[in-house]
Amino acid sequence: MVTQRTEGLYRLFLFCQIVMVAGLFWLGVWIMVTFYSPGAELTWRRYGLYCGLLVLGMLLEAITRSKNYFLQNELLRPHRLSLRQTVASVGLLVIYLIAAKDAFISRVFFFNFVPWLYVALLFSHYYLPAILARGIFRTEDKTLLVGTSRRAEQLGDWLQRKSEIGLRTVGLICDESLDQTRDGIPILGKADEIEKVIRERGITQVILLEFPLFANAYQNVIQICDQLGIRLLILSDLEEKLRHSVTHFEDGGFRFIGLREEPLENPLNQFLKRAIDVAIAIPIIVFVFPVLAVIVFVSQRLQSPGPLFHLQQRAGLQNRQFEIYKFRTMHSNNGELSRQASLEDERIYPLGKWFRKLSIDEVPQFWNVLRGDMSIVGPRPHLIEHNQQFSKYMANYHVRTFVKPGITGLAQVRGYRGEARNSADIANRVACDIEYLENWNLSLELAIIMRTFWHLVKPPKTAY
Repeated sequence: MVTQRTEGLYRLFLFCQIVMVAGLFWLGVWIMVTFYSPGAELTWRRYGLYCGLLVLGMLLEAITRSKNYFLQNELLRPHRLSLRQTVASVGLLVIYLIAAKDAFISRVFFFNFVPWLYVALLFSHYYLPAILARGIFRTEDKTLLVGTSRRAEQLGDWLQRKSEIGLRTVGLICDESLDQTRDGIPILGKADEIEKVIRERGITQVILLEFPLFANAYQNVIQICDQLGIRLLILSDLEEKLRHSVTHFEDGGFRFIGLREEPLENPLNQFLKRAIDVAIAIPIIVFVFPVLAVIVFVSQRLQSPGPLFHLQQRAGLQNRQFEIYKFRTMHSNNGELSRQASLEDERIYPLGKWFRKLSIDEVPQFWNVLRGDMSIVGPRPHLIEHNQQFSKYMANYHVRTFVKPGITGLAQVRGYRGEARNSADIANRVACDIEYLENWNLSLELAIIMRTFWHLVKPPKTAY
């Protein structure tokens, strides 16, 4: 019920905004023709096209924007939304005028119309939803909360916002010895008095503040509401009970609960990511790698003779092991392979420090990318010994292996690279890795790549 009311009010609000924009445009055209261009002819076809483009821009902006903003009380949100809508609608018109080389529209009219459009949209965000809601939802739904006072207080802001669409909170049923919550919601009775309170108060809707599974005292609420014809909503408290965020999805007629979103399980996203990997890796392997290989080879001959490459077993996707390629930056007789490199590490030959700082030693890993063991962007692959060590500090450490390891990653561009000295260093990197796999999108992928190139020009202090 709440979702349908909010969705319907949002669509009506958007329709009113579009009508308002079109009306403001035609009013401006009429004023211009009547008072500032006497004798001028009102060209309906031309101005109709311009008006249509403004409306189309509004619709495109609405499609690409989340509806979660609606009925929110954040102070600056109306300003941002009004500016976004103005830019979208006017921007589409400007693109058409430039592409079609259309100079028919009056520049004076155009530059006067834009600020008025922004002001009108701003006022509509502040006042129009409340006006529409008062006109539509005249009958109140008397709502009874069932649960703890703490959960009711958590829902306080939401209840206040939803009062605009006719949801009025009458009181709370709980087993606590209170007269009212800190938000002023009165306590109307205990769990065994639910049916009595519903009948006496004329309740039309009940919100259960936790799953009956976790609160045995409230397991009969569903039956009582069905018998009395009362609408029942159940607030999910799975995240609190499981102490983990959850995601809900449906597949094959069954409903499931997962612990996180994984955009890279989408085959299309996998294809886009792989296309970026190949498009970047091939030119680097063909043109950049041979030049750097010669430079590193000569440097090794002068300062630390031995093999050109350093090969190691690393943990990859789903902890499957693979062999990683790197230019060797340490002396070949080094026997402490499992020890992390530090700032003044005596195992690194002089020019090797510069190769590491500039990430030149990582270039052979583009071969791992082409082989499919790694990606350009992803969690950094660690030594098997380090994985075992780090997983002791964080219970969710191995979640990062849900995606392919990368040459660079969100943690690296945020400065979390180099030696992990303590559990906080590990926690920061793992948090970034999990944030990446839960929120992957194309813009995030490209942003990390661009920031990595900037770090090559200006390496961070942690690069060693």
